[in-house]
Amino acid sequence: MTVLGTAALVLAGLALFVLGAALGHGAARRQQEHAVDADGARALVHTLHTVALAAAPLRAGLTPDTARRAARRLRPLLGAPALALTDTAAVLAWDGAAEHHREHLTAQLTDPPRTRTFPLSCDDEDCPVRWGALAPLTTDGRPAGALAVFAAKESAAHTRAVAAARRLSLDLDLADLDRARVSAHQAEDRALRAQISPHFIYNSLAGIASFVRTDPERARELLQEFADFTRYSFRRGGDFTTLAEELRSIEQYLELARARFGRRLEVTLRIAPEVLPVTLPFLCLQPLVENALKHGLEESVERSVVTITAEDEGTEARVVIEDNGVGMEPARLRAILRGTAGAATGIGLRNVDRRLRRVYGDAYGLVIETGVGAGTKITLHVPKFRPGIQASPPP
Repeated sequence: MTVLGTAALVLAGLALFVLGAALGHGAARRQQEHAVDADGARALVHTLHTVALAAAPLRAGLTPDTARRAARRLRPLLGAPALALTDTAAVLAWDGAAEHHREHLTAQLTDPPRTRTFPLSCDDEDCPVRWGALAPLTTDGRPAGALAVFAAKESAAHTRAVAAARRLSLDLDLADLDRARVSAHQAEDRALRAQISPHFIYNSLAGIASFVRTDPERARELLQEFADFTRYSFRRGGDFTTLAEELRSIEQYLELARARFGRRLEVTLRIAPEVLPVTLPFLCLQPLVENALKHGLEESVERSVVTITAEDEGTEARVVIEDNGVGMEPARLRAILRGTAGAATGIGLRNVDRRLRRVYGDAYGLVIETGVGAGTKITLHVPKFRPGIQASPPP
């Protein structure tokens, strides 16, 4: 090492020593002043951590049941002889001793509840509760209720109650987000069901009626197909189904379409048996097949050919729906998928694309190849297994 290098190291060492000495002197001077604050900070961090574990039930919202379960976990963590959770008007749950103070707590609730402490008078000499602290709970900035912590005398429990209430309010906000997400999913499902066109229902029934006199047995078969198709499409509950169930519904849909269009409709299915148990979002394929028929038969006088293929690709199943219809401009397709092509245009395609991306990630959105006069080819990939995704039993 050079002389200059050695000198630089010595100077750096001296600088660190002086800096460390200065910091050490300042820290020593302030150590006693902040000892109490440090203890309080550690207690607050511990409170927030334990409250995060105990507040899990409130992710389902603030109800008597979730409040009871959360209060039972929170009280020992906060070291309080009694603890209560309220909504904006009444006590939802009380855990611990001195429940005879429930009415007194209700009287302390303001509209909206606000942070406060209050004394408690009691004729019972053995009552461990003489003092209470109230901290409001909020959701999306609106009053939702309060957390009340009780003790024998005024103490740091007030600070812990405020910190805990803030953490509980976060869980209530998350519960609101969960409910909003579920509502959005349900709205998408309703939109998909709305895509089962009233015209299709009317035309299916008209087609069935045309066979009543000439071929009663055929009419009976079609009516059964129609009943099974509508029961599956409008079933309640269940976000996922199997590829086998979805294809069965599509076969019923196509059978009703054949009754109307006869030889103008040609359908080919190529399905690998090993992919039939694969789970996928409910009503994921039917809108795509309906799109193929719409752009094939309803917008063209020529013979419509629809091909449905399901293949095994290792860890995924690959499904392709292809038609020889009129196709469309790629720019119009992009507008449909963005939702800017008009309120009533392409809802089925757009919803299926969004649901696939939401469930599996953006890499699993629809791949659509089309052009004017060139037909349309829609490809989707579905993972064979994804944690937390399970098909609902058939209706």
